[in-house]
Amino acid sequence: MKDTNYRLLNSQLSALMEEEAHYVPLLANASALIYESMDRLNWAGFYLMQDENTLVLGPFQGKTACIHIPVGKGVCGTAVQENRTQLVRNVHDFPGHIACDSASLSEIVVPIHGADGRILGVLDIDSPMEARFSEEDREGLEAFVRTLEKGIVF
Repeated sequence: MKDTNYRLLNSQLSALMEEEAHYVPLLANASALIYESMDRLNWAGFYLMQDENTLVLGPFQGKTACIHIPVGKGVCGTAVQENRTQLVRNVHDFPGHIACDSASLSEIVVPIHGADGRILGVLDIDSPMEARFSEEDREGLEAFVRTLEKGIVF
């Protein structure tokens, strides 16, 4: 297992943001950057707030995914409801887990905030390996999201 260089990942994201701030191409490239930089993933992408009660699928890398997720349901919906990162060692132990891909075993979801503090969506990353994500990953991915929040235009 290789460690993810989050300093380099954030530097690469910042460079991408200099070229484009619109959320669609930026999130598409951000998901590709994560998917190619982290090992043992089967999905990396974004869900965006469609309205106050629903997340809708955004740019991603990986297998096909659930299109709508209700706030408060699954790992992504819980991250929005609780307004905090969810680091899940085994998704099958998570109450209300939504199985978009039965191969996923662990997951990390980080809320994305607008300048006004409201949640705009989440970064969602899945792995087919149990306990794939660590506290180091949480800190690194939260920093990655803070970088996104500084320059993305929704």
